[in-house]
Amino acid sequence: MKLSFDTDQGIGTRANLGVIVLENDETLENEFRRIMDLPGVALYHTRIPMGPDIRPDTLPQMLADLPAAARLLPPALSFDAIGYACTSASSVIGPDKVAAAIRSVCPNAAVTDPLSAIIAGARHLGVTRLGFLSPYIAEVSQTMRDRLTGAGFQITSFGSFEESDDRIVGRITPASIIAAAKQVADAAPGDAPCDAIVISCTALRCLDAIPEIEQATGLPVLASNPALAWHMLRLAGIDDPRAGLGRLFDQG
Repeated sequence: MKLSFDTDQGIGTRANLGVIVLENDETLENEFRRIMDLPGVALYHTRIPMGPDIRPDTLPQMLADLPAAARLLPPALSFDAIGYACTSASSVIGPDKVAAAIRSVCPNAAVTDPLSAIIAGARHLGVTRLGFLSPYIAEVSQTMRDRLTGAGFQITSFGSFEESDDRIVGRITPASIIAAAKQVADAAPGDAPCDAIVISCTALRCLDAIPEIEQATGLPVLASNPALAWHMLRLAGIDDPRAGLGRLFDQG
């Protein structure tokens, strides 16, 4: 007996979103699952090869693998936005090259990355003086700082865990992140206090730390995963305010 059936538009009636995650990242998918829990929003993941060591000589290797990773997203879908989930590699490779590599496979999708998302979020909030918290070794941190200053922002204070192994970065506790963010905020000079805190790296578990940091410092927090999710949603035309995710999500 052959049975009849109906079809519909699928899960993503409002937006289809794709995210390219580092193979060793243990944080982003859990945080994105919570952030993207919106009616009609479909989120699809693919992974990209990446060793555990985050160094200037290892990061550019991902550029050649980006098209293959994007090709593993469901081919029947038309994606509204695709995010490449590596802050450090986006800074080293450059957002334009990242976008070109992804659009070679998905030409109609808007493309973003954590660096571009942090810049967009900072402009949305109207902040220009940034306290910058990084887990990276000095050379990698400096590249992102240079990208931010090149985009017109001032880095008023800086601190880093100086850890090159992404597997260890993913084990840094939220309590440590909160304490470090407070130190970075306090380190800004009195004549140039920061008006936001940037926390870089998709492996850092920031989502639950953001409300406490914002309450303790009085400053908005722009962390890699929430900023990337926010930018992907906005690029797809989704601007629902979300409580408990930080000031970036408070506004429509």
